[in-house]
Amino acid sequence: MRHWRGALMTQDEIKARLKNMLIERLFLNLTPNEIPDDQPLMETLGIDSVALFEVVVGLEDEFGITLEESEFDISLFRDINTMAQFVEGKLQAG
Repeated sequence: MRHWRGALMTQDEIKARLKNMLIERLFLNLTPNEIPDDQPLMETLGIDSVALFEVVVGLEDEFGITLEESEFDISLFRDINTMAQFVEGKLQAG
């Protein structure tokens, strides 16, 4: 479990928050259950460079983390599993 704004978060909770953030930020007409954890997000959700910027801002807002320019790598956004691992690492680092 990981801390988030004073609360503990499991990997599943991080994934759920990620999916909800994507739906909200990208105005997707989907439910969280319709976003697979292991499918490429760029292809399945049609994320382009403008949407990717919105996802980065969403990560920072939702989890209170900062994505430094030196940390940015398109592979971080491959799928929900990869994003959740990144968020978990950032939350651990504090």
